[in-house]
Amino acid sequence: MLKKIISTVLGSRHKRERKRVQPIVDASNEHFERLDTVSDDELRGQTARLRSILAERTAELEARVAELKKAKHDTADAAERERIDLELGGADGRGGVEGELRREIAEVLDELLPEAFATVKAAAKRLLGTTLLVTGHELTWDMVPYDVQLMGGIQLHLGRIAEMATGEGKTLVATLPLYLNALPGRGVHLVTVNTYLARRDAQWMGHVYTWLGLSVACLDDTEPGSPQRRAAYHADITYGTNNEFGFDYLRDNMVLATDQRVQRPHSFAIVDEVDSVLVDEARTPLIISGPVGNDNDGRYFEYNADVGRLFRRQTEVVNTLAAEAERAIAANEMEEAAIKLYKARLGSPRNRRLLKMMQEPSYQMLVQKKELEHLSDRKLPASRQAFRGIEDELFFVMDEKGHSVHLTDRGNDFMSPSADEQFILPDISEETGRIDHDPDMTGEEKLAARRVLELSYAQTAEKLNIVHQLLKAHALYERDVNYVVQEGEVLIVDEFTGRTMPGRRWSEGLHQAVEAKEGVRVKGETQTLATITIQNYFRMYDKLAGMTGTAETEETEFFQIYGLEVAVIPTNRPIVRQDRQ
Repeated sequence: MLKKIISTVLGSRHKRERKRVQPIVDASNEHFERLDTVSDDELRGQTARLRSILAERTAELEARVAELKKAKHDTADAAERERIDLELGGADGRGGVEGELRREIAEVLDELLPEAFATVKAAAKRLLGTTLLVTGHELTWDMVPYDVQLMGGIQLHLGRIAEMATGEGKTLVATLPLYLNALPGRGVHLVTVNTYLARRDAQWMGHVYTWLGLSVACLDDTEPGSPQRRAAYHADITYGTNNEFGFDYLRDNMVLATDQRVQRPHSFAIVDEVDSVLVDEARTPLIISGPVGNDNDGRYFEYNADVGRLFRRQTEVVNTLAAEAERAIAANEMEEAAIKLYKARLGSPRNRRLLKMMQEPSYQMLVQKKELEHLSDRKLPASRQAFRGIEDELFFVMDEKGHSVHLTDRGNDFMSPSADEQFILPDISEETGRIDHDPDMTGEEKLAARRVLELSYAQTAEKLNIVHQLLKAHALYERDVNYVVQEGEVLIVDEFTGRTMPGRRWSEGLHQAVEAKEGVRVKGETQTLATITIQNYFRMYDKLAGMTGTAETEETEFFQIYGLEVAVIPTNRPIVRQDRQ
């Protein structure tokens, strides 16, 4: 109620923000009227003129940074290098001389904003009627930024998320802050969600950039790690997909020499469809894998038949538990039903009969209650645990959220027809201690015994990993949902876009397990060499901005994770469309 009264008297936060930036828009339009009368050469010369103003204001700090970096490169004294690092970046890596330089650049750019935006607007007007080739199609340039688009550009420059309705020209809006922030020559990035948009926007909006004397490039037109990819990053403005930016960062951290890196320091980025990239896919890990170099690939087929039988036996058990739960519910024995359903979910969370029952909210609450009780019970001593033996009926227990699995005693007995092939890891510390304290063994005998023990442990661990990955492949990964099989190859399906991802493979042996399950050729096992999440990658930028049609609903999440505020930009004309639920 209070919030409503304040909004009525003072206006909403977004309306107040629009009033605050309106003078900047007016100043930009004044510059535009002046620039609209100058010659083409003079208008094109604006870029060099604005850059000279920036260079003059920051020359002293730029020289000091260059001097310190050279001194750091030339000295071999570790203490001196540490002192220079501290002077350059400060205690937190964001202060020091470099931090002072960044603040000075930001201050000058804020002052140059009206004139820089006016320059882009005037260039867009000069180009009206000109033709350009965009992704193989000839287009006619017909756009000049409106005032609301200038507002959107201001918010992007300030490092905020601009929420603009579909069709309001976000692609054009991005040209304004990208041009302004490209003036220092540190490289700015426009991040899109797919390759087509990256190529299209780089060629389409590049029509304005190149006319004004800036260089523009698209990552997706180059090969990773190539000189062309490095040149793309050294362009004034670089377009690309979020995955390409992230994977290039990982590759840069795997090179043998610094001159092999392609990326520059992360200065400024605008993320298109920011809610999709920074929220929906935020915790998706980008992974670069490499071959392990072992000979276990054939063993996936060897154990697949046994694991398949084990999975079928487990399915029978879970179906029985689900049927018993239904009978208990019919008899109003809800406690018994809850235990049966919880056991069934532990055994096979994707079981179709179980999933059908879990559509009923009251059953979900029963199972969740039992899960909480079980988690609390685990903290008690074994003698006081009420849930002891809850896994006895099952062959294995599956944690769907954690994507983990472990064999129960019953499952181990099923998989171990002989005592020689147990699927239990021995307590290596206890065994090592027994060898070390054996008075009848010499030093060399103890060393040999430890080697035998370590080899046995490693072999059992590898065997157990294969079985666990096969169990996950059978229980958690469904064909034509999580992956597809095309031309004898297992292709991962992106859970966000539904597209296949050729060349991408699950790590830790999971992909080999799925290949064995589907009966296709098992390729070499891989291991994770480098990984980063989308969230952590984009938090490295000095300044981050975004644009989308739907951001206000996730405003809290944007602010808590990235420190990004949302600004709602009005439409150029009143909306006649009626939006309904």
